[in-house]
Amino acid sequence: MPFFEVEQKHDDFMQQSRIWVFFGAALLSLVAGYVNVVMLSFFAVPVSHMSGAVSHLGIVLSDVDFKDLLLVTSIVTGFFSGALVSGIILRDTLFRMRRRYGAILLIEGALLFVTMFLALKGLNAAIPIAATACGLQNAMASSYRGLTLRTTHVTGIVTDLGALLGNRLQGREVKSWKFGLLLSVLIAFFVGGLGGALFLSLFGMWALGAASGVCLISGVTVIFIAMATDVAGT
Repeated sequence: MPFFEVEQKHDDFMQQSRIWVFFGAALLSLVAGYVNVVMLSFFAVPVSHMSGAVSHLGIVLSDVDFKDLLLVTSIVTGFFSGALVSGIILRDTLFRMRRRYGAILLIEGALLFVTMFLALKGLNAAIPIAATACGLQNAMASSYRGLTLRTTHVTGIVTDLGALLGNRLQGREVKSWKFGLLLSVLIAFFVGGLGGALFLSLFGMWALGAASGVCLISGVTVIFIAMATDVAGT
């Protein structure tokens, strides 16, 4: 398919679904930033992105630290498993307001609740569960009609913003909504992280209850909207 036809399809899609894409991507990024800071502050390990985890895997292998090896491996495996389940549930990459998205959010909310329960008991089992929730969410966001949106980390977001700005400076036409969407995701991740740090200092690991609640409420809302708009294919 010619490039301009792909661009036109994306533009038409954004005109029809802009509010859901912007709000949904920002909300997911907010939750991910929140969860990552809470887990990072409490357990000293990130769960929302795998670059650091895979790099750390090399370190623990070189140090022959089998305890850390098990922990880091569980993070990567958990994230992968979450993405796998998300792909199985969604089935395709066409974004529509479907009940499947609501189901994924409900599962994520449940996983975060379990994470909170385990963390309150000081159990490291909370870490791979949180990573699974993040993997589930990240794969969900990547399915938005071919738009490359990763809501649990911002490396790609910053990269895309830089590349788009470079293209604009070279005189190439770049759609303004792309900048707006990427910036909203980046800012939401930062705000979520800030909120996570504040809530953790106030409530301890009970703070994860807020993220769990947001996912559960969002999941129910998406399901009701999908049913009300009579969206086929669940």
